[in-house]
Amino acid sequence: MDFTRSEESRQIQELAAQIFADNADDAVLKRFDRGEIAWHEGLWKLLAEAGLIGVALGEEYGGSGLGFTELCAVFEEQGRHVAALPLLATVVLGAMPIAEFGSDAQRARWLPGVAAGSTLLSGALCYPDAGGHGERLPQARRDGAGWVLDGALDRVPYALEAAAFVVPARTDAGETPVFVVPGDATGLRRERRRGTNHEPVDTLEFAAVRLDADALLGQPADGACIAEWSGTRAATALGFMQLGVLADALRRTAEHTVTRKQFGKPLAGFQAVAHRAADAYIDIEALRSTAWQAAWRVSERLPAEAAVASLAWWACEAGHRVGHACQHLHGGIGADVDYPIHRYYLWSKQIELALGGGSRILARFGASLSGQSIEIGL
Repeated sequence: MDFTRSEESRQIQELAAQIFADNADDAVLKRFDRGEIAWHEGLWKLLAEAGLIGVALGEEYGGSGLGFTELCAVFEEQGRHVAALPLLATVVLGAMPIAEFGSDAQRARWLPGVAAGSTLLSGALCYPDAGGHGERLPQARRDGAGWVLDGALDRVPYALEAAAFVVPARTDAGETPVFVVPGDATGLRRERRRGTNHEPVDTLEFAAVRLDADALLGQPADGACIAEWSGTRAATALGFMQLGVLADALRRTAEHTVTRKQFGKPLAGFQAVAHRAADAYIDIEALRSTAWQAAWRVSERLPAEAAVASLAWWACEAGHRVGHACQHLHGGIGADVDYPIHRYYLWSKQIELALGGGSRILARFGASLSGQSIEIGL
């Protein structure tokens, strides 16, 4: 691949970086940590006004008509500023599958509001190792021309705020149809849950939720491919978010070790500190390379399973090592839950958990290379 980034991608990232820097400083982020706000709605409106929420959506729906790599640049900046936003939920889990596989009516109903920032969507994170959704999907059965859903779906981000959900289900025939379920559907219940980083990862419960035929996304036989398509892009977005989280955590750590003195010299002057920071930098740059490789292959619609698996593994492994290193190199204040570096540690762990963990990713990827099947306990 050509690692030279397009001018549009660089401009989008610069714009996103400026908006986040001006509106997501530590004082603002503490309001979310303390439960004073549900999420950063003001920041969301500014991103929408700048055209960054709809950057990968078509111009006919109010988007910018750019690509997935430009969207990934926004996710990196979100991670760099650890801002609680329904960007992954609304754009990747909700809007992008509708834009790719939805009917004209579905696109017209949901996408303009997403691009404008007035409509939030959500859905299931369908990456194979992400929380075991494959083991717990609602059951779908035909009801005349429509469908009925029963069961539950866990770890749905920002479900209480979402106007609709992209929901994969199971049928007795072994198919995995995917539906666009309105948030006001009768029989749909939402329950708030919080992730490690305090962002909402809610539960949806379906009690005989009746859907018209036009709620189906694509065809029932296409559902598994739709879920894989969505999961691949969600895992890539999470990898970029992790890249931003770790890059800024290391920046803050470098500043701390340069200014903090021990035995009359800066911490950065001690060999053990310098070596650990250097190892963290290498991990971040490895993550950066695999992230852009995956984003490029996804954007070019090339086979991306290996590239995304590599990115997801690095996001988990680097997240674990760099997250711990940055907190450790802050010494005692690194353990203070009210100190900014702790927020980055929580985000790095949440992303690792969302992706399923490095060991599971590596086991599944190794099995796919060898042509063997593998079952991983959930």
